[in-house]
Amino acid sequence: MMIDRYSIALFLVFSYLVGLLDASAGDADPRYRGCVAECEKTGCAGGTCFPHCKFPSDGVANDGPWYMQEPLYLKWKQWDCQSDCRYNCMIDREKEREAVGHGPVKYHGKWPFTRVFGIQEPASVAFSALNLAMHFHGWLSFFILLYYNLPLRQDKKAYYEYASLWHIYGLLAMNSWLWSAVFHSRDVDLTEKLDYSSAVALLGYSLIVSILRSFNVRVEAARVMVAAPFLAFVTTHILYLNFYTFDYGWNMKVCVAIGVAQLLIWAIWVGITCHPSRWKLWVVVVGGGLAMLLEIYDFPPYQGFFDAHAIWHATTIPLTCLWWSFIRDDAKFQTSILFKKAK
Repeated sequence: MMIDRYSIALFLVFSYLVGLLDASAGDADPRYRGCVAECEKTGCAGGTCFPHCKFPSDGVANDGPWYMQEPLYLKWKQWDCQSDCRYNCMIDREKEREAVGHGPVKYHGKWPFTRVFGIQEPASVAFSALNLAMHFHGWLSFFILLYYNLPLRQDKKAYYEYASLWHIYGLLAMNSWLWSAVFHSRDVDLTEKLDYSSAVALLGYSLIVSILRSFNVRVEAARVMVAAPFLAFVTTHILYLNFYTFDYGWNMKVCVAIGVAQLLIWAIWVGITCHPSRWKLWVVVVGGGLAMLLEIYDFPPYQGFFDAHAIWHATTIPLTCLWWSFIRDDAKFQTSILFKKAK
């Protein structure tokens, strides 16, 4: 869905500012900081010791044979001594706070999530994977409809003139949700850059498609003229984030500008078009707008799993199905018109 992950850009700046107010409340706690400092010295926290800490409680360096090392399924996630110390100290501190009736607070800008098999945010990972699956199903069903169920031209090309655009969109969407799942699985510098870069790439391309489809741009030269400046800007922005400085504020402004422009284009087009399936696009636009509220009303994860962001990921799953349904209907609608003209 073109706006499923990025309609939230309209209010991202507000949710970010609200989050900053409480972002470091947990890691500023003296008890938490003391626990982490002690754990990094001894390799143990709350009775739990970590094999990848170089100096466990007995003071002997942990450079033993391979069978004494941590399992590969945990090692690939790059959990190190500091990460495990922070996590276990956070869990212990939250239990203490709950015992005296205090609610959860953020640690290092994130809510206290419960790991599952080493996965940092299991609910967001699961919902991102489901979104990936829905995009794959939507793109595959679109491909089958286009080349096996609808009539083709004599050169075996589809009558639908936006087919190639949606194929590229589907691939970018699947790539974006893949890295979203990886990033929520383990938040490190590499996965963060891949997730943000993939999201910006999809957002920028989605704006291009919204312009081309809404204004019914069919001439190839005109499409290139429309797309070129946007592609140049998005490419430059991604290179800036990855190789110059990862500026969250600037990236937020870019996402807000592109997201607002895209929403306005689709909202205006769906309001004036006579498309037979325009109601589906209305539902997607309105549903995406309502989903923004989940990001604005940021709340701690229920039972350590389901926070506002994870639930927002869940709401995009049915919207994605409806979005690809609209794309298929659009292909049927235009194909029927062009096929009749070709006879």
